[in-house]
Amino acid sequence: MIKIKLLLLALVFSFAGISHAKAEAEIKKTNAEFVYKYLLGEIAGQRGDLSLASQLFLDLAKKTQDPRLAERATRSAAFARQRNLALEAATLWAKLDPDSVEAQQASSQMLIASGDVKSAVPHIKKLLAKEKMRAHGFLLINDLLNKQEDKKAMYQIVQELAQPYPNSVEASFALARAAWLADDKAAAKAALTRADEIKPGWEPAAQMQGQILAKESPDAAITFYQNFLGKHPKSNGVRMNYAKLLVNQKRNKEAKAEFIKLTDSAKGNAEINAVVGLLSYEANELDMAEKYLQQALDFGFHDPEQLYIYIGRTADKKKNSKKAIEWFDKVPTGNKHYLEAKLSTADVIARTKNLDAAISMLDNVKDLTNEQRLVVVQTQAAMLAQDKRHEDAYELIKKTVNSVPNTPQLLYDYAMAAERIGKIDEMEKELRKVIQLQPDYAAAYNALGYSYADRNINLIEAKTLIETAIKLAPGDHYIMDSLGWVEYRLGNYAAAINHLQKAHDIQADPEISAHLGEVLWKQGRQEEARKIWDTALKNFPENNTLVSTSNKFNQ
Repeated sequence: MIKIKLLLLALVFSFAGISHAKAEAEIKKTNAEFVYKYLLGEIAGQRGDLSLASQLFLDLAKKTQDPRLAERATRSAAFARQRNLALEAATLWAKLDPDSVEAQQASSQMLIASGDVKSAVPHIKKLLAKEKMRAHGFLLINDLLNKQEDKKAMYQIVQELAQPYPNSVEASFALARAAWLADDKAAAKAALTRADEIKPGWEPAAQMQGQILAKESPDAAITFYQNFLGKHPKSNGVRMNYAKLLVNQKRNKEAKAEFIKLTDSAKGNAEINAVVGLLSYEANELDMAEKYLQQALDFGFHDPEQLYIYIGRTADKKKNSKKAIEWFDKVPTGNKHYLEAKLSTADVIARTKNLDAAISMLDNVKDLTNEQRLVVVQTQAAMLAQDKRHEDAYELIKKTVNSVPNTPQLLYDYAMAAERIGKIDEMEKELRKVIQLQPDYAAAYNALGYSYADRNINLIEAKTLIETAIKLAPGDHYIMDSLGWVEYRLGNYAAAINHLQKAHDIQADPEISAHLGEVLWKQGRQEEARKIWDTALKNFPENNTLVSTSNKFNQ
């Protein structure tokens, strides 16, 4: 019996990573309670009860002061998401093994996660004191402290931690991040300048510098990136940020050139090739689009079906409708891009064969959800309206509205279809129903208000409706146009020009140009009006509103 017990104890200590020689010494000091708790902890862990296992290992660690048991308790509690238990175990682990980098890191993370940042500072200091871990330690600080709410307090702590290491680029970078989060922009920029002095061309600091500048002045950030890349052309992280900023600023041609450089330096990167392909497609550079989109597929792009659609659209633009449809057909039923592919196919058929064939094809698309079926009906109605078949569009939507009532978007489309065939009372009724069903539907308020303004009736209500719409969608240039138009109808010419000019600056839509020109004409600014109309007519020579307005005043 004694031999069996000794063998059992030896096996237990072996499992714990304790040498056989030490095990024999420990066996003499151990007792049945230790064996029982350790085995119980092992069994609990194997059965998935990590909460019980971590509590048992922590109890043993407290009694034996063994850092290995404290580590075991920390890991088990962390996996079990027992935050308080993990914090207690990690703190004990760091105390029992002060030279362990993992222990100091674990205790720091647990203390910060619990909100006790001040208690974490001594552990972080021990971590930073090790030269080999210093760089990693300062970068870790950024991740740990970013989630804290009191950014100014965090900044003070980072200052304390960084102060002993004035020549550490990572320390300066951590200072810059903390200062920026604490809204001390000057200190952030100074810290980044110091980082560049310590290690010129260091990418993390340059990326942050560019991001700060981009928020203040995109043009200044672009200049910074250009200068930096002129000195450090292999800095792909900075080049990526530069290219993304160019895309955000709609400077797609320049962005594409940078992405091409990235494809050359990052061979086989599917995502970068996809971006170059899409930018080339937008720029109508079809051969280049096809090349890079195909390369993205070859390199294993994560969403190939999306690329099938763009390669198909590229083929369509190259007047190869057969090839385009073949690409669209590659998207399988049930894929998230399936309906998009079918709608693209219908568009090709409508233009190259006839509209009825396209509508029939969409009628036969199977395995659609109710929401997708509504999209199909809306698309069919839009195609009919574009072909001036307004009665057919109206009847199609009316049939669908009767089978799927109280759907705001469909009712809105129904109202617009009714307006196009002169059923104004029906339009008003349906738009009011939309507003009742969805009080934040900005387009419905705008459509009803504009309809009144355009007919020069109910102008006070029209203005109220349009003002509600602009509150719901403050940047919408079409609603700005409506607000300008109702002000014009009310005789408020200065306010009208202000709103219409803002809308025109956002997008020189032909109807906005017609409205702005008319109000300017009424203000006695005929030359400005003519200039706006002439420019718009060059781009939209067949727009009825623009042509009729220009003719009315230029007779």
